[in-house]
Amino acid sequence: MNNSSKTIFWGGLIAGALDITGACVTSWLRASVPPVRVFQSVASGLVGAAAYTGGAMTAVLGLGLHFLIATTWTIVFYLVSRKLRFLIQQPILWGLVYGVVVYAFMNFVVLPLSQFPQRGTPTLTGRLIGLLIIMFCIGLPIALIVRRFSR
Repeated sequence: MNNSSKTIFWGGLIAGALDITGACVTSWLRASVPPVRVFQSVASGLVGAAAYTGGAMTAVLGLGLHFLIATTWTIVFYLVSRKLRFLIQQPILWGLVYGVVVYAFMNFVVLPLSQFPQRGTPTLTGRLIGLLIIMFCIGLPIALIVRRFSR
């Protein structure tokens, strides 16, 4: 496995695992939502509300899609960091900034264009929790992993 493949593999795996764990823990603590429902929620972006009645199949689909998305965000950061080297020279700062970019793109572009059933506007607390999870569980680990394998 070459260096770029290692970077993308580990970035997608670690960021995906951290992010889905953060989503599951906060969903459970805030509303007693079980992990299967969180995974189905991800799948609902592709298959709509039917994901919530699809049982284990849509939960597995959602989990797979989640890791695909995390890996895609790793690829994007990796490719941009090849041209903008400052991203890996200050990975903490730029990883957190990248998390804000990812959060904004996912919530204001991807979700509205997906089949995800709209539930109303999230609360400010919900938005802040989601933003912090993406910053610290997607942006920061991806930047640190890209830096680690870019040496």
